[in-house]
Amino acid sequence: MSASRRYEILLPLRFNDGELVPDEFVGDALLELEQKFGAVSWETQVIRGTWQQAGKFYHDELMRVFADVPDRPENRQFFLEFKERMKNKFRQLDIYLTS
Repeated sequence: MSASRRYEILLPLRFNDGELVPDEFVGDALLELEQKFGAVSWETQVIRGTWQQAGKFYHDELMRVFADVPDRPENRQFFLEFKERMKNKFRQLDIYLTS
């Protein structure tokens, strides 16, 4: 049995300008993870956060998505690339990803 690693990503429910993210953006992200790893989990509660960059404050509404996957270099690379794609798709300055 190989070791597993949990990856957690906070997907935004709003773009940085406050506009709602289309539901299909979130659905596409969940589907991609499910198809890649065979399973994905998420929480339906809204996670709120604030942060600042270059003197500007941002207020986030997020959903927690996580997947337990085999701890392999190719999966680490996948999540780094996934984060960058989600940053572009969700029009974010950054997206929180941890493992």
